[in-house]
Amino acid sequence: MKKLLCGLFILGLTIPSFAQIVKTEQLSEVTVYATNYKYLNSIDTGEEASIPVEMLRRKVASFNVQDSEFYQDDYDLYRINFYIPEGKILAAYDKDGKILRTAERFKDINLPTAVKEAVLDRFPEWTITKDIYLVHYHDKKGVSKKYKLKLENGDKVLRVKVDEKGNFL
Repeated sequence: MKKLLCGLFILGLTIPSFAQIVKTEQLSEVTVYATNYKYLNSIDTGEEASIPVEMLRRKVASFNVQDSEFYQDDYDLYRINFYIPEGKILAAYDKDGKILRTAERFKDINLPTAVKEAVLDRFPEWTITKDIYLVHYHDKKGVSKKYKLKLENGDKVLRVKVDEKGNFL
């Protein structure tokens, strides 16, 4: 009985060692490149933006025009619309998939701290009831960001425009 148990124990230890045969396979070469890193870097606010806005921007940056169903070599410019309930982005791509320009519009998003503080300093008794965030990106001209705010104080309504640094326009 003792020999049987010792034999089973040794057999139990040796069988799994034979099952671990490692096969090596040669994989094809993969090239990873960030075509639209310039777009993502220039629109980054440095603060935490709304999650749907960030997700849509990443979708725009990772969109591959050449893999789309309407791609043809004849065209030099492709205009693609991206929609979510909070807003939309109209992006213009070249034939290589690089973003040339975008027009973005979002409603009721998380405002930057500089904008909130500027409104609070200038209009202390007012509350922000609606906001629209507008972004215009151009690969050569850069980016412009504006916030259109609707302020209310009782029966009074005021509309103001502010840039991303809190300067009133």
